[in-house]
Amino acid sequence: MPTRTAPTLADIEAARARIDGIARVTPVFGSETLSRMTGRPVLLKAENLQRTGSFKVRGAVNKIHSLSEAERAAGVVAATAGNHGQAVAWAAREAQIAATIFMPRDTPMAKVEATRTYGARIESDAQTLEAAFEAALEFAGSTGASFLHGFEDEQVIAGQGTIGLELAEQVPETGTVVIPVGGGGLAAGVAIALRALRPGLRLVGVQAEACAPLAGRTAHGYTIAEGIAVKNPGALTSSIVRERLDDIVTVSDEEISAAIVLLVERTKLLVEGAGAAGAAALLAARVGGGEGPVTVILSGGNIDATLLITVMRHGLTVAGRYLVVRTRISDRPGALAKLLNLIAEERVSVVSVDHHREGMALSIADTEVALTLVTRDEDHCAALLEAMRRGGYSPERLR
Repeated sequence: MPTRTAPTLADIEAARARIDGIARVTPVFGSETLSRMTGRPVLLKAENLQRTGSFKVRGAVNKIHSLSEAERAAGVVAATAGNHGQAVAWAAREAQIAATIFMPRDTPMAKVEATRTYGARIESDAQTLEAAFEAALEFAGSTGASFLHGFEDEQVIAGQGTIGLELAEQVPETGTVVIPVGGGGLAAGVAIALRALRPGLRLVGVQAEACAPLAGRTAHGYTIAEGIAVKNPGALTSSIVRERLDDIVTVSDEEISAAIVLLVERTKLLVEGAGAAGAAALLAARVGGGEGPVTVILSGGNIDATLLITVMRHGLTVAGRYLVVRTRISDRPGALAKLLNLIAEERVSVVSVDHHREGMALSIADTEVALTLVTRDEDHCAALLEAMRRGGYSPERLR
């Protein structure tokens, strides 16, 4: 493999010229809610509003537009389980060249279909992402197609670095920039640009606790931030990130989940797990940098719908917005109505009611009732439970 060298500021500026009018210049939004919660001005760089839903399109477009005519004629190939494949497929379609994307068998169907919709040919026989990667390299060797790596490529890094150029212009007042880190392409590109243009900035990378090799974690597990769950970051990106970032911190899936819910509800921005990692780190007070303005890069918004439902339910439950409780009532007419009237008096909404008789250690005259309720917050939950106890019930909180 040829020796790779870090892109320069000039390379990133050239990338901006190539992607101009193709990739979007994404907006930066101030967040009053996050600013109040963290005690400092917070700005959000909305790459979740980028074409194909993530920053990845920047690197893909720059790489494809750097190919020769002969290389374009042979097409491009990539291996991915998510955003990189969609970006390559879209960029190839815009350049009117063929794209083949190798994806693992368990890739969410929504991502497979999105990639196919952008015009790529999909190969999904591989059991793992590593196997898909090897198959893509074999395909490139046998067909002459150019292999587009998701992060370990100078042109890809330079493309992602255009975010740094935009930030230097859009938020000159910011003192800290928070960047999700997976393979390292985004963090490397942004760091190169901002270290050249704003050398005094504090740059903080964020990884998921379950997969954080650059933060010194060797264990790898499941995380809802699959977009940054990269076990083996590139040698080039790793060297750039370690040299140029001030710190790399980690966040848990619980913290990421809470950040997703908060961003949807209070900023109206839908982000995936990786996209919420920076906000999660900020909310967990791990970013540092004092009280100055901080800019968080929301790297993507391609969250699977079923995962979003799960995350929203879990996040609302943790916040005391959903309450599941069970208790016993008399198995007589009017007993359930009496309980529901008590709940209504506490201004609590009922989502569902389930009776349980069979298989329960109950007297012949009793039935168990499980209720799913919508509450305002944790204090509201506590007030309802106390009201139930005063009313003669023995509520057991399930979650």
